[in-house]
Amino acid sequence: MGSLLANKNILVMGVRNKWSIAWGIVESALKEGANIIITYQSEREKKGALELGGHSTFQCDISSDQDIDNLFHAIKEKYGVIHGLVHSIAHANTEDLQNDFIYTSREGFSHALDVSAYSLVAVSRRAKDLMSEGGSIITLTYMGSEKVFPGYNVMGVAKAALEASVRYLAHDLGPLGIRVNAISAGPIKTLSAKGVKDFGNILDTVEVKSPLRRNITQDDLGKSSLYFLSDLSSGLTGEVIHIDSGFHIMGI
Repeated sequence: MGSLLANKNILVMGVRNKWSIAWGIVESALKEGANIIITYQSEREKKGALELGGHSTFQCDISSDQDIDNLFHAIKEKYGVIHGLVHSIAHANTEDLQNDFIYTSREGFSHALDVSAYSLVAVSRRAKDLMSEGGSIITLTYMGSEKVFPGYNVMGVAKAALEASVRYLAHDLGPLGIRVNAISAGPIKTLSAKGVKDFGNILDTVEVKSPLRRNITQDDLGKSSLYFLSDLSSGLTGEVIHIDSGFHIMGI
C-alpha cells in the first residue's frame, strides 16, 4: 500500500456499483491509504452501494438541498474534516438522449443541468466548510462538452456548464487552499452509458482513432485521480484534463 492519501478523508459521490467510473477512483485511493466516504442517490441504489463494503456510506438525493445539508452535517460529526471530494454525478432523461437535441424539453434541459452541473456547486459550497486544511475537488466530464457527439445531446450542454463551473469555483475556493479540477474521461462501458444512443460506435471509434489505439479503463482514471487528490497537484486548479488515450487531439 502506498501513502499518497494516507489518513485523508475522501468523499466520493456517484458510485453506483463496481462498474461505475468512480469505482476506479475509489480503488486507487484505497491503495494509497485514503479513508473513503461513499454516497448513493436513493433506496434503489442502496444495495449496490452497501455491497462495495468497507466504507462509510450515506444516502444523499443530490437534487435536495436538505439532503446535502444532512450529508455534510453527518460527515462533520463523524470525521470533522475532509481532504478530497469526487463528484461523479450526471443524469438526463432517456428521451432527451434518444431524440435529436432540438427536441429537448424545457424540463429535461433543467433536470440535466441541475443534476449534472449545479450539483457540483451545491456540494462544493458545503464541502469548503469541512476542508479546513485545504483540499481537492474533482469532477468527471466528457468531450461532448466541446464537440458534437450525436446522442449525447443535452448532456454535452450540461458538461459544458460543469466545466465553466469548475473555473468559477476554482476562483472562489482558491484563497481557502481548495483546488477544483475536472477529468474529461474517454468513454467507458457503464450503466449510465447505455442510455447514450450509438454508444458502441463511440467506443469503436476511439479504439481505432486514438493515439494509444485503445479505450481507457477504470484503472486509468483511478491512477490519474491520485494526482488530483494528492499534494502532487498542489499548484493545479481550474483545469480540465483529458484522460482519453489522446483521442481529443485528433482532427480526423
